[in-house]
Amino acid sequence: MQNKLVFVILAGGKSERMGVNKGLLKYNQTYWILEQLNRISKTNIKEIYIGLGFNFQHYFDAIPWLEKAQINPIEFQGLDLKVIINKNPKLGSFSTLQNVLKNISEDRDIIMNPIDIPILNSKELNKIISEQNNVVIPNFEGKNGHPIKLGIDFWKNLCSLDLNDKSSRLDVQIKKINLNKISIIEVSDRVITLNINTKKDWKSFLEKNKV
Repeated sequence: MQNKLVFVILAGGKSERMGVNKGLLKYNQTYWILEQLNRISKTNIKEIYIGLGFNFQHYFDAIPWLEKAQINPIEFQGLDLKVIINKNPKLGSFSTLQNVLKNISEDRDIIMNPIDIPILNSKELNKIISEQNNVVIPNFEGKNGHPIKLGIDFWKNLCSLDLNDKSSRLDVQIKKINLNKISIIEVSDRVITLNINTKKDWKSFLEKNKV
């Protein structure tokens, strides 16, 4: 059965420390963003939104069909994929998330992941997908990570936040809700805690995950 969740990938940052757009790093003879999509395709989620911002044209030059996905969804490995451009990416990653959320027309839960955090194995990803709560967070050995699942009752409120307010951050907003509305899912895949920001980080990841 097709899952009604929407998967959101955030790829709107400058990638200054990496020196190249993280989604366009080469991985196993493809681009990292396509590898992330490949991992999602192994679940029963069928709808993807990619939030771009800084250097979005670099993505379009490398993967031309992404540009077409701004207008109509494009099919990729069984996924219906839509691209949303954040015109004010300088306001941070939350602004990219908010911009994507405002373009999701139906009342559906979402699951979101930054481009620089590898998507975990499909078995444990499905555990996160199937859990029902306002917020679902994976945890590896006491450390929370991504992807994070957000229920419609929670994320709809994010759309109206003032981006100039210091509290307009996902972590801050999660801390404001009752603990019983948050589910923590223990996983064995340490990649949920990674944050690949530099060439050194990327090299280390590739060495530990031979492809």
